[in-house]
Amino acid sequence: MASLKVPSNVPLPEDDAEQLHKAFSGWGTNEKLIISILAHRNSAQRSLIRSVYAAAYNEDLLKALDKELSSDFERAVMLWTLDPAERDAYLAKESTKMFTKNNWVLVEIACTRPALELLKVKQAYQARYKKSLEEDVAQHTSGDLRKLLLPLVSTFRYEGDDVNMMLARSEAKLLHEKVSAKAYSDDDFIRILTTRSKAQLGATLNHYNNEYGNSINKNLKEGSDDEYLKLLRAAITCLTYPEKHFEKVLRLAINKMGTDEWGLTRVVATRTEVDMERIKEEYQRRNSIPLDRAIAKDTSGDYEDMLVALLGHGDV
Repeated sequence: MASLKVPSNVPLPEDDAEQLHKAFSGWGTNEKLIISILAHRNSAQRSLIRSVYAAAYNEDLLKALDKELSSDFERAVMLWTLDPAERDAYLAKESTKMFTKNNWVLVEIACTRPALELLKVKQAYQARYKKSLEEDVAQHTSGDLRKLLLPLVSTFRYEGDDVNMMLARSEAKLLHEKVSAKAYSDDDFIRILTTRSKAQLGATLNHYNNEYGNSINKNLKEGSDDEYLKLLRAAITCLTYPEKHFEKVLRLAINKMGTDEWGLTRVVATRTEVDMERIKEEYQRRNSIPLDRAIAKDTSGDYEDMLVALLGHGDV
């Protein structure tokens, strides 16, 4: 029986690992070579490269990158090279630390990842940090924030498209009653948001909009400076139109005085292989400038080259 041939245009992980090792050797680091390889490999390919590199050179590729690179460029390359579940576990851990606390990232991870991916994130978190994500979220939050965030990271939503329209109508009515009464942290409000499938929640919120003349997020804007309400609105957007949430994160990261490189890097690294094409369309629609051009205007050097290369990576 003839052996299967690997297509000539598919890069071999052995070749990539060897080239990366060369990029670290000699005087200075060849950043362009690192970008030309890693920014153009999908998650499975990057995982293979890491395995081959460790076997060939007795060193974790991530440790080699950490030694050779620095600042925003290093962060972009490191985040991108991590396995998606490892990456999210790392981002979640950073978000529960005192000095890098960021509840928005926890909402992003809990509400935009499919149920099985979120489960893998929690498994990776336990393997790396020897405690559960839920444990850390509970420890580092309190009050209404804990009441919302803990069930969000704990849930395992149904992923199917089945929708119960009677339930959607009754729960839209219930949500409207709670919003009208400003009972934003009511148990039933949080139960619906944190347990219903995305399809069911979408039907409920569409009925809310049609029946009551406003989107639920518009009705929740009355307390626009309240952190809990901001997170509540972000959770709803992430569950229903994630591209709108990520467009806003990018817009704020690029437009603020001094770029928010952490937010910019996080969105590009985590969404490139998921829904970046939709995010780019939303960004263009909202800002009348292509995302890659906006990033190029606001960044420079190897960091700019890495981000722009990832934007051209497409949905793998």
